[in-house]
Amino acid sequence: MTFPELSAIGLEFADGVLEATLNRPDKANALDDALWQELRSLFDWADATPSVRVVILAGAGRHFCAGIDLAMLGGVMARIAQTDEARSREALRRLIVDLQDCLTAAERCRKPVIAAIQGACLGGGLDLACCCDLRYASADARFAVREIDLGMVADVGTLQRLPRLIPPGIARELAYTGREFAADEALRHGFVNAVSPDVDSLLADVRETARVIASKSPLAIRGSKEVLNYSRDHSVADGLAHVATWNAAMLLSADLREAGAAMRAGRPPLFAD
Repeated sequence: MTFPELSAIGLEFADGVLEATLNRPDKANALDDALWQELRSLFDWADATPSVRVVILAGAGRHFCAGIDLAMLGGVMARIAQTDEARSREALRRLIVDLQDCLTAAERCRKPVIAAIQGACLGGGLDLACCCDLRYASADARFAVREIDLGMVADVGTLQRLPRLIPPGIARELAYTGREFAADEALRHGFVNAVSPDVDSLLADVRETARVIASKSPLAIRGSKEVLNYSRDHSVADGLAHVATWNAAMLLSADLREAGAAMRAGRPPLFAD
């Protein structure tokens, strides 16, 4: 397999599972220009590569992601500088929209993305985690909507996604106060699926979940993600109509026949990518 050329993300692949590791451990995997753009390249590549069935997203070192690199944040004014103030503001808006898209690429990717979170998951790191399908944490994980402490409104996804993942009142409290919440609270509110005692057991648990997902019909998994995302953003009636249309197109598949044959034969199914 030929991986995309990424300088800030390490990649490993086996048995349908792509492990992507944010690789700036000396900077707590803070999101600099390269890492923002490489996240989009990673998920676009995973989406377009048939043999990739599941993506695990992890962070090298002690932390998952400490948020936006402050050096990058400090350079924003120089990047958007124009002689006309309106054009500067337009450039800033375009920059924000581009950074939003870099993270939304994880949600847009048709393959499930599982976040393995240890240590700090703050600011932009929390934005990134919210874009993932599943989130697992080690006991030392800590989370926060850090943007409020910088005197700014979080603008790349947390305020839109977090209230759909945890109780809205809790999401508002976190957004307004910037306080950190630990792994046990994240589990209590349903933000993470499970908490493991340490990083090694976290990765073992996430890899097992990824292997189970990778063993299922890839077409049905991709369809399930599509329908879940669509239904989250639409009414129940709209969601039902959407899945009816999806299955009218995709239900009568080779995967359906293989699943039935495997059940009758008492063997694991073997699905094409």
